[in-house]
Amino acid sequence: MTKNLLRVAAFTLGSIYCLHAQNTVGLLSYNPYKSFDGYNLMYPHNQPNVYLLDNCGEIVHVWPDSGIYRPGNTAYLLPNCNLVKTKRLASVAGNPIWTGGGGAIIEMRDWDNMLLWQFERNDANYRLHHDIEVMPNGHILAIQWEAKTVAECLAAGRDSNLLTSGVLWPDGVIEIDPATGQVVWEWHVWDHLVQDFDATKANFGVVGDHPELVDFNFGLSSNGASWMHTNAIDYQPDNDLILISVPTFSEVWVIDHSTTTAQAAGHFGGFGGRGGDLLYRWGNPQAYRAGTAADQKLFFQHDPHWALDFLTPNHPQFGKIAVFNNRAGADYSSVNVFNPGFDMYSWAFPFANGMYGPTDFDVTITHPNPQLMYSTGLSSVQVLPNGNYLICSGQSGYSFEITPAGEIAWEYVTPLRNGAPATQGDSIALTQNNTFRMNRYPVAYAAFTGKDLSGKGWIELNPDSTLCATILPTNNLPDAYGLKLYPNPATDMVTIEWQQGMYVLVEIFDLLGRRKAALRLNGGREYLDVADWQAGLYFVVINGKEVRKLVLER
Repeated sequence: MTKNLLRVAAFTLGSIYCLHAQNTVGLLSYNPYKSFDGYNLMYPHNQPNVYLLDNCGEIVHVWPDSGIYRPGNTAYLLPNCNLVKTKRLASVAGNPIWTGGGGAIIEMRDWDNMLLWQFERNDANYRLHHDIEVMPNGHILAIQWEAKTVAECLAAGRDSNLLTSGVLWPDGVIEIDPATGQVVWEWHVWDHLVQDFDATKANFGVVGDHPELVDFNFGLSSNGASWMHTNAIDYQPDNDLILISVPTFSEVWVIDHSTTTAQAAGHFGGFGGRGGDLLYRWGNPQAYRAGTAADQKLFFQHDPHWALDFLTPNHPQFGKIAVFNNRAGADYSSVNVFNPGFDMYSWAFPFANGMYGPTDFDVTITHPNPQLMYSTGLSSVQVLPNGNYLICSGQSGYSFEITPAGEIAWEYVTPLRNGAPATQGDSIALTQNNTFRMNRYPVAYAAFTGKDLSGKGWIELNPDSTLCATILPTNNLPDAYGLKLYPNPATDMVTIEWQQGMYVLVEIFDLLGRRKAALRLNGGREYLDVADWQAGLYFVVINGKEVRKLVLER
């Protein structure tokens, strides 16, 4: 589908705040009253640079790299201003391990693009791929392919008919300490296999009796040597758990990071008491011989991660999981949120009737025109602080922000054609502007303190540089939103009123930057008890942008 059709379809939905008829790349539409204010980090395929864009689609910062490199595939901006990214050489000729999603190198660079640290793993035995996760202690979790020969696979009970590539690359997870460059912890699926194909092998068993193990003869054979093709990794520090996405199984798995490496290779140890066996798996119970096709919920998913709870002051990271469900339908994808139901007292996930819970999603989101969000691979979702969802449909390079009510608040098409800048007004064919993910960081994000975030031009050629000037409000933002905050000064109770029918996040911070309250409003009236707060000045922030001051007196 061309971007012209996308533009017309979006316009007829009536949800577009402002749209220029000729725009086919870059910013398509933007409603600043409903969109979350921030900066968008983008690392498109087929080129080497990491871009930071404002909501007008203009570049505010770029981390350039040599043209001999390509993404491998993710990049993250840390609060201390450092960028952590993955990459590989553009030429993969002669690489013993290679398929789509392959990486090789992890780098840490400062704001000025100076190289601070580098780690590389790409040889005949291992290759980094797809994603990394920076842990709170600064360590980095990474996914790697681990080459196994046909002889090794047959000895582990693999059906020879499933070895059409002549080699297999099961996945593993490693933890790297950048301070030393050493791998300090590791987990390998190879240590947790079960199969019922060859009774002469040591791991022979009843697959349905062992959901904590991985059926060595399950998975999409069409992925060839990349048996699992793990495409995402996330970490939950409160309970020391690792979440990975296994699209060829259409499942997400949780493993216990509280183990030692030795325990992770076995079946005992760690807080969960299972060593490196799976603590949880969800999305397709057929993978462990439970349920039926009707019970399958995930379909070659990407970017599952624990979604932050932005309404709780300390932003606890553990709770529901958000995921881009790539092949949810024959011609559309969906974004879904579900609650794995972890019980920290029993240190277990719900398991009933032979299957892990839950039985269904809490949230299902499709595009108002469903076919506009369809990507058989790549893609991402981010739950924003105002309750909106930032979604990247990767194979068409189409990113958009949607409200819980289903209104499009922002749209952007990656303006690249096979790595080269596209021209405004041209259409781009499917997969020519592949974009693995899009992530938005709040305006108040610590990495931006003191940084020059003025506009520095556009990626696209012949850009529409006037579009945002016609969109951005010139009136007072709280008045435009209909926000009322009284009494001010206050003593023990503050009333907050919101007249417009839109979802926003109102946060209040003290002078030390500590968040004292967060309220998600969609019209009506809220009462905030501030009787226990210290007297002084507080800042009221709407969707990440400071707009009011509140004074408390005693």
